[in-house]
Amino acid sequence: MPESFSPSPHVTQHWQLRKPAAQGRGGMVVSQVKAAAEAGAAMLDAGGSAADAAVAAAFALAAVEPWNSGLGGIGFAQAMKPGMAEAETFDFGPVSPAGLDPAAFPLTGRMKRDLFPWPEVEGDRNVHGPLSFVIPSAVAGYALLHERHGRLPIREVLAPAVALARRGLPQDWYTTLKVANSAAVLRLYPESARVYLPGGLPPVPPYQGSPGFFTLGRLPATLERLQQAGLRDFYEGEIAAQIAADVKAMGGVLSAADLRGCKARVLPSVAVPWRGRRLMLVNGLTAAPTLKRVLEGMADADWTGGAPSPAWYARLGRVMQDAYAERLAGLGDAEPKGADSCTTHLTVCDKDGLMVAMTTTLLSSMGSRVMLPGTGIMMNNGVMWFDPTPGTPNAIAPGKRPLNNMCPVIAASGTEPEIAVGASGGRRIMASVFQLLSFVSEFGMAPEAAAHHPRIDVSGPSGISADLRLPEAVLEALRGAGEVELVEHGVMPINFACPNLIRRGPEGVTGISDAASPWSAAVAAG
Repeated sequence: MPESFSPSPHVTQHWQLRKPAAQGRGGMVVSQVKAAAEAGAAMLDAGGSAADAAVAAAFALAAVEPWNSGLGGIGFAQAMKPGMAEAETFDFGPVSPAGLDPAAFPLTGRMKRDLFPWPEVEGDRNVHGPLSFVIPSAVAGYALLHERHGRLPIREVLAPAVALARRGLPQDWYTTLKVANSAAVLRLYPESARVYLPGGLPPVPPYQGSPGFFTLGRLPATLERLQQAGLRDFYEGEIAAQIAADVKAMGGVLSAADLRGCKARVLPSVAVPWRGRRLMLVNGLTAAPTLKRVLEGMADADWTGGAPSPAWYARLGRVMQDAYAERLAGLGDAEPKGADSCTTHLTVCDKDGLMVAMTTTLLSSMGSRVMLPGTGIMMNNGVMWFDPTPGTPNAIAPGKRPLNNMCPVIAASGTEPEIAVGASGGRRIMASVFQLLSFVSEFGMAPEAAAHHPRIDVSGPSGISADLRLPEAVLEALRGAGEVELVEHGVMPINFACPNLIRRGPEGVTGISDAASPWSAAVAAG
């Protein structure tokens, strides 16, 4: 080998990935799992609304994407139909249990050295295990959205989720990857280990042929119970009693009273004028205030040319770093930069123009890593979203809502919703939402072209992650705005958020998902 040879940086993907957009006039569902999008589209085909479709898809995700969301999670949604003066925010965000004691989370005096660069708690009990649960409000949120905007009986809406849960989780390479990523902690909790680590190892697909499926504990029976007894059973019925009993047996503090008191709420969206449209930002302790600062900082950027210029990217890098510096100083941290945060986003539009953008999460991948044995529910680890340092703005406390990074957005012209967008990916969400929305609404890109256009990520007050596919002129401009790290947009590591979007217009609706999310798809109704 010549002495002058120097290996190039390792790149995982030497292929070019693309996902097709979907188009139609009967409505659209976009999800990070195609099976869930198909479940939603089936509701539209049956005469249901976008709310029916969103709720069907969300419940389906509990069965086919258990690392990102589920019955034990939380979330936010935006809904707007033509003629509404502003969108509605459905807040079913995290609230800590009434019995949560900050003294139960003593600091070791060390800083975490792996994914969590913040003060370490003894035993990582804020990150996994029964003390990491906040009140699981996802089912309450789905119920409220269905109550206000649904048309179909909840029994029909839950039918696809029940069918998918009975079939089981696909046992392909992506499942192997996601389970292996959490295996070191899943093995600590008996039901999680039994289901996800048979023989002590992650399930693997066959070397050839079609992968099979495996059942997620008692989840099928739990979904069937909700289908028969109604969604409030999760908080006041047999399911609630089983959840409370399992948590108590584990030494957790989430109680039957916490479940009984769990209610989602509807708030007016935060409407922000933006270049001839109004952006409906999600209300609550979300990424919306930070996005608002980015909008202000980018208002007079260079929006010409049909695509972002190097100067546009550099401006965005500076503006986002400033916005995050303000966020962290005034609100505290929602999660440490680089934390293991896994979320899901789905976007829906029906033939009447109702649009729903819903982001839900278990917080970390596999949440608390605890599957409740009586119900098959994977529980969230929402306590991780609190700062473990006492006296800080976002400190651990009982009955408290922590800051979070979810950012579903609906863009409207007057009272007509036109674009719905959101993403998964923790602190990376807001950057991807702003860029994908900008590519479509301001630069005039078709949704499919916009979804494949390389992006940058800024998820802290210093440093910029740049897609290594960006031209050298863009990278050079970015280096003038801060330290730049070149990264891949791939399945893992997850360097960018995974957004999806629906655009509604005279020609019908167009939906697109993120190419780096392997199971994702846009599915048109009709």
